[in-house]
Amino acid sequence: MIPIKDFVNRHSLPVYFILVFIISWGAILILAGPDGIAATPDQTVILGTAMLLGPTVAGLLMIGFTSGSAGYRELRSRLFKWRVRPRWYAFALLIAPLTTLAVLLTLSLFSHEFIPGISTSDDKIVFIMTGIVSGLIVGLFEELGWTGFATPQMRRRYSILTTGFVIGILWGAWHFLLFWENDSFSGAFPLILLLARLFSWLTAYRILMVWVYDHTESLLVIILMHASLVATLAILDPPLSGGGLLTLILVRSVILWIIVAALVASQRRAA
Repeated sequence: MIPIKDFVNRHSLPVYFILVFIISWGAILILAGPDGIAATPDQTVILGTAMLLGPTVAGLLMIGFTSGSAGYRELRSRLFKWRVRPRWYAFALLIAPLTTLAVLLTLSLFSHEFIPGISTSDDKIVFIMTGIVSGLIVGLFEELGWTGFATPQMRRRYSILTTGFVIGILWGAWHFLLFWENDSFSGAFPLILLLARLFSWLTAYRILMVWVYDHTESLLVIILMHASLVATLAILDPPLSGGGLLTLILVRSVILWIIVAALVASQRRAA
């Protein structure tokens, strides 16, 4: 038992990431069965919920294994740390909707298909509340692992940029089973669309999340930042496919990477 504990402590981050994929993808494959990933909306919600087990369970297991009860107390203190400067709440809550609105406003000048999704909803209150509640649930369960465990572990050895980039790439890859479609490997365009959905902008957003966490050490703020992203996608993103979807993804990616580049440049000037 001691050699196993020593191994896990020495390689806690790789073990965490492996557990995340095994638990999340294993849950999906068990629920989907031998016929593959279900495509109906109700089944997609169930599978997406099952995915959340990975970051949460793996994070809590690794915290207990590496830090014991002290680790759980420290996690709780970060989870309920709400006294941070208002500007961090503003950034965490507004970066996703403001960048999305900027993208949609720009693209709507060229095509009406980029009108915000909420504009076509018959019951806007329910539409908004569903997005907000979904965002809070997803943000809580995912960030107990990604930020509750992985981010502080990586920040002990790596920069904000490296930490956000590595976790962002793995975060994107973790979504593969949900974004993968039957024709994703049937040609160049479906493959490009899949890769863009997984890696083009999620990594940039994760870097921003690590940056906010580094300045606040508040898991609560990061959960809200994640919730804002999920709610924004649910409420504002129009129901697109094909070229329209790829355009939206790439333009959003460009804006987020510009923000990341600006932050990196400002930190270098400050140094």
